Amino acid sequence: MAAFDLPRRLAAEGLGTAFLLAGVVGSGIMGEMLAGGNTAIALLGNTVATGAILVVLILIFGPISGAHFNPAVTLSFWMQKSIGTGDAVAYVITQVIFGLLGVAAAHFMFDLPLFEWSSNTRTGPGQWGGEFVATVGLVATIIGCLRSRPDAVPYAVGLFITAGYWFTSSTSFANPAVTIARCFTDTFSGIRPLDAPGFIAAQIVGAILVTLLFRWLFAGRPD
Repeated sequence: MAAFDLPRRLAAEGLGTAFLLAGVVGSGIMGEMLAGGNTAIALLGNTVATGAILVVLILIFGPISGAHFNPAVTLSFWMQKSIGTGDAVAYVITQVIFGLLGVAAAHFMFDLPLFEWSSNTRTGPGQWGGEFVATVGLVATIIGCLRSRPDAVPYAVGLFITAGYWFTSSTSFANPAVTIARCFTDTFSGIRPLDAPGFIAAQIVGAILVTLLFRWLFAGRPD
């Protein structure tokens, strides 16, 4: 099957990233509204919705754009020479812009201002370590499944992020575009703009290192 042209791939990336952020932020708002002050219940609602929408979005848009929705994933694909430099830059810009639109959509649905700076503190070595681990695991899931079980990628990614919400200290952002967008929501899923650079740095380092690791691992694969 011939590859889709860049405008269509960017449209798929944009729509997918917007729906992802609407799902993350909207489910956080709904979870907090219904949880009666129980943070664990709110997080559970946020987790299930995020994992589920990831599966759906990858199934829909994967055949068109690859369903990156994530600059860390795009960086890994660029390192693997699966996407050119110009296309990769266009993907990342689209992911960031449409991530913000997804936040605005979630806020609109819940009668909030379209954008609000987050006051939710998420910082420190433990949180940065959580983001490193989350991104390593996410990119490893994608690379490994693409090599062995491509049809399993949507489900594996959704399951990993669902698990990551609960086993990482940071609740597994694992995505620079998501991190930037969540600076603009002062709700359950937000992150202070001051704290975002630490998360993004950990995500980028994790994506680079795990891509290099898997390049080495698969270089020894028997023919």
